[in-house]
Amino acid sequence: MAGHDVSLVCRAPTAALINDEGTEVRIRLRDEDEHRRIRSADLPGKLNALTPEEVDPDAFDMVGLAMQEPQYGVQNIRELVGRIAAARKPCLSIMNMPPLAYLRRLPDLQVGPLAASFSNPGIWDDFEPDLVTLCSPDPQAYRPPDEAPNVLHVGLPTNFRAAKFGDAAANTILSELEADIEAVRLDGKDVPVKIRVFDSLFVPLAKWSMLLTGNYRCVTRDGVRPIRDAVYEDPEVSRKMYDLVDDIARKLGAAPEDQVPFEKYAKAAEQLLNPSSVARAVAAGAVEIERVDKLVQLIGRDLGISSPEIDEMVSVIDARLAENNSSSAARAAAG
Repeated sequence: MAGHDVSLVCRAPTAALINDEGTEVRIRLRDEDEHRRIRSADLPGKLNALTPEEVDPDAFDMVGLAMQEPQYGVQNIRELVGRIAAARKPCLSIMNMPPLAYLRRLPDLQVGPLAASFSNPGIWDDFEPDLVTLCSPDPQAYRPPDEAPNVLHVGLPTNFRAAKFGDAAANTILSELEADIEAVRLDGKDVPVKIRVFDSLFVPLAKWSMLLTGNYRCVTRDGVRPIRDAVYEDPEVSRKMYDLVDDIARKLGAAPEDQVPFEKYAKAAEQLLNPSSVARAVAAGAVEIERVDKLVQLIGRDLGISSPEIDEMVSVIDARLAENNSSSAARAAAG
């Protein structure tokens, strides 16, 4: 929409579909009741799709890392990531789980022990930390299960909050992207999803409080629940969890203005009527998910902050993933 050319990296069938039909993003503008259907074919920038093997990193100015962390261990993706690192391209990570290369930019953080929370920590070894930054993926969006994979539905449009790179040339690209997206209008109306760039490395970490208070607490020992229920079943417990994770971020170096007040998050959570993507993955039998819960637990311990609530959350998710792994192994053994 901002006039930039974009290539999506997909499985071969999805790439063929996107190249044939384009994409459709459904989003509701402010003061409108119905979602708009925005089709890529109608936009000024060009969109195409490639398989991992087809990607030449040298053909691009910036790379968006927007998959779940365990997916980077798939062989063809792992090879692509290695080529991206070797090409020294700026990488904007749009993940809940910050790459280890980004965490190395945080002062005084002991990164070594944190590898235990990653499925594939070694893939980040060859990245230049100053060329990796983090962007908090705040909009609540999903691919409708009964639709083709080139359709995206945005449930709660909000802004992406990105930290600057440690590299001046990369920041020039990022600033241009920010300005061009800010200028986008649809029928003269503002489109309520922006990218906001901040000097602080800690602004994207504000999402951790939201994830641990809502998204990861959607996973229970015997099922899953909507984000709203996870937050509102006991609001005082939710506030305690939120404040605790905020405190961990502050001990790392975050300022209060880097963070989002609990009241603002709780208000937004009233609209989150579905289980989180993490919870849906666990319910569907996933044996690996992004473990932001474990990452925050390990960082807290390194800072001398212990939390029975976080320990219980990690234990529940560990148990559910172990059950899924056992079920998967049993199905494989049964042929």
